[in-house]
Amino acid sequence: MNAPWKPAGIAHREPFTAYVCDETTAEALRPIASELGWSVEKIHKGGLRNAIQSLSVSASPQILFVDLAESGDPLNDINALAEVCEPGTVVIAAGQVNDVRLYRDLVSSGIQDYLLKPLHPDMLRDAFGHAQALLNAPKHVEVSTDRPHCSIAVIGTRGGVGASTIATSVAWLLADREKRATALLDLDVHFGTGALGLDLEPGRGLTDAIDNPSRIDGLFIERAMVKASEKLSVLSAEAPINAPLVTDGSAFYQLQEEMRAAFECTVVDLPRSMLIQHPHLVTEVQLAVIVTELTLASARDTIRILSWMKTNAPQTQLFVLANRMHASGQLEISRKDFEGSIERKIDYLVPFDQKLAAQAAKLGKPIVEAGKTSKTIAGMLALVSALASAVPDSSDEAAKPKGKSLIGKFGELKGLIPKRASKAKTK
Repeated sequence: MNAPWKPAGIAHREPFTAYVCDETTAEALRPIASELGWSVEKIHKGGLRNAIQSLSVSASPQILFVDLAESGDPLNDINALAEVCEPGTVVIAAGQVNDVRLYRDLVSSGIQDYLLKPLHPDMLRDAFGHAQALLNAPKHVEVSTDRPHCSIAVIGTRGGVGASTIATSVAWLLADREKRATALLDLDVHFGTGALGLDLEPGRGLTDAIDNPSRIDGLFIERAMVKASEKLSVLSAEAPINAPLVTDGSAFYQLQEEMRAAFECTVVDLPRSMLIQHPHLVTEVQLAVIVTELTLASARDTIRILSWMKTNAPQTQLFVLANRMHASGQLEISRKDFEGSIERKIDYLVPFDQKLAAQAAKLGKPIVEAGKTSKTIAGMLALVSALASAVPDSSDEAAKPKGKSLIGKFGELKGLIPKRASKAKTK
């Protein structure tokens, strides 16, 4: 009954149907059904037996309420219901037996919830609210063998380089342009902007996962993630800043594991501090985008992060993206000198466009959606095309850095700073 969802097959279904055993239960349901915009005529008498007979010859509703009060063997009767119920139907049962073992058995058999009679309005509102959230949640997809899962990390070399903007844009383009079922995981738990950039409420899913890693499974992912579009879902947070993050990182790793099973692509907005605290987060990452800008500090930290990735994630294919590119005369370091210091080419450039960034923020859209016709997003379009077509080979060992040592590179950075003109000698 809670089998994998098939969106194309539910458009014609009734939103709600109930089969009750007594008038008291029907009276409890009618005002709540009216509040939710459902027809009270869909509340039928006859309980579970009538539900099985009716659904064997008619389409199942999106939400089905069944009364088990007259059932002598609730578990077997629910299993019989499952045989006539179409996949994707969310079933809520009610009964008079207050037995935790029965509750667990019924939930294991596929129902969404079991309510103990007599029914109260708040109890029903909560149950139907959870059912609607489940219907609107992202669903597991069958990952094609031609399209193996793609795990992408986006890492900013410095605060303010725009890594979160790039991560949101990459996720949106993978979903919208590449038609991949995509998850955006924002691991900046206190100040993340993944949901904000898409004009969404972040929810409590990420903080709940950190507090209770044992709860993380496929159903948790379905309920916790916020749907941004048909193909894009987001898991973000705005945890209170007076609540320190206390975790060993196991929750983050489990979230990534479950997302691999549920989506074709996972984009992780990975704060650079996480590399130090939880290095295991990149052990399964196939592709990484290092977002930087042409400044002395970013050059230093790009060197450090590239070196760290080669040591700790040799399986990861790296891309360097220079964001917020100003006119050449306004750069702190030239592109040629920057590439010389990091000993590799910059793969993609994204120009600085304050007007487009402001417009995207006002609209609550990713910059690539707000500026579809702008030349500013050309670098991001090229990046996503490369990410979507990349086939990382984990068996290849990353080449060890050649030439100058890491310390030697830091020393060379000083040479990139323009020398001050010498003062005129006094007479």
